Amino acid sequence: MEFDFTKLPEKDRYRLLCSFVAPRPIALVTTINEDGSPNAAPMSFFNVFAQEPPIIILGIQCRPDGSAKDTSANIRQTEEFVVNLCDIGIAQQMVDCGLNFPTGVDELEITGLSLLPSLQVRPGRVAEAPGSLECRVSQIIEYPRRSIILGEVVQMNVRDDCLDDDGCYVRSDVYQPIARLHANSYIVADRQFELSPSFSSKRAAEKASI
Repeated sequence: MEFDFTKLPEKDRYRLLCSFVAPRPIALVTTINEDGSPNAAPMSFFNVFAQEPPIIILGIQCRPDGSAKDTSANIRQTEEFVVNLCDIGIAQQMVDCGLNFPTGVDELEITGLSLLPSLQVRPGRVAEAPGSLECRVSQIIEYPRRSIILGEVVQMNVRDDCLDDDGCYVRSDVYQPIARLHANSYIVADRQFELSPSFSSKRAAEKASI
């Protein structure tokens, strides 16, 4: 089947993109409201884009009425946010934080999550998360109904048991992130495997470079 995205309705573009560009990692983003109270919301339009500088990206859609969601409004105001990584241990709380709570309501308190002070930014980080990325805004790209936010990571916090004794490599039996597939379908990274280039392809690349 062929789909002309220049003519396809928005809801159909969303359905196709989110169903096939998957799984997508999830960021449980914590920010602070204008009065200093915490806010938390899950974002599945999220990924890491570079290590130098260390850049992550968020795509945040406006509300149906065109107004900005709390997360994007808070980020514009403070230019700081925290990406909390998600595993099965906080999966349900992550989803519940996405409910349409009124501005000023503490989603973390309602869902049973707790905050720890961040080290370099004002918004706190989720204590129960396996890892968190403290970020400052690098750039915001505005579209009519969506903001693309690039954040520079200034601090990373990782739960001790997620890394080996030297603190270098992820323990795949412990850190098993969840990701979104489509609609309410998610996947957990509990079946991991290693994959290296085949011998024949390596030989072909070596010959081609001679």
